[in-house]
Amino acid sequence: MRNVAPTKTNMLKLKQELKFASLGYDLLDQKRNILVLELLNLVDQTAEHQERTQKALADAYHTLEDAVLDMGKLKVLSLSSAIHIETSMTVKERKVMGVALPVVETSFKDFPPYYSPEGTSFWIDSALTNFKHALEVMGRLAELKVSMIRLANEVKKTIRKVNALEKIAIPDLKETVTMIQNRLEENERDMFMLMKLVKGRLEAKRSG
Repeated sequence: MRNVAPTKTNMLKLKQELKFASLGYDLLDQKRNILVLELLNLVDQTAEHQERTQKALADAYHTLEDAVLDMGKLKVLSLSSAIHIETSMTVKERKVMGVALPVVETSFKDFPPYYSPEGTSFWIDSALTNFKHALEVMGRLAELKVSMIRLANEVKKTIRKVNALEKIAIPDLKETVTMIQNRLEENERDMFMLMKLVKGRLEAKRSG
């Protein structure tokens, strides 16, 4: 309970503060619920995309191994040095309840032909396609993981604020307002009794 003078002015101020605190609690509670739902959705997406990333990398390395088995390590190494692809990963932003979350976009700029199709295995083309796909899903996975961490941190902050309002600030304000109201009512009763006593004395003097 706050240590304030039990005046009507202070009571009005505290009631207004209580009103804002209650409104803030409602808004933060809504924010918390929305963030938790978004976080749970991201957790599901991240788990699913983790599996997709592992599969994409496994597929890429398997096709590369098949190319090596088909053409030989030196030939594949020679061809890989001839491949000219520019990879670009841009990071944009989206916001969920004021929290900035990354949006990763992966793009490729090819400069073919890299090599003559004669004497080369189709596994080379498959490996190239699979590694590009793996990069795309890895970018998406990074986006999801960073988003999940940021949302989790914001959820923790919001929960702390909600708990502080619910368990400390609002009860403290309510208790202080009640205390002031009781003191004011008590003062009014005392004043009423005093005035009644004074009136009785005056009437007694007049009649005497």
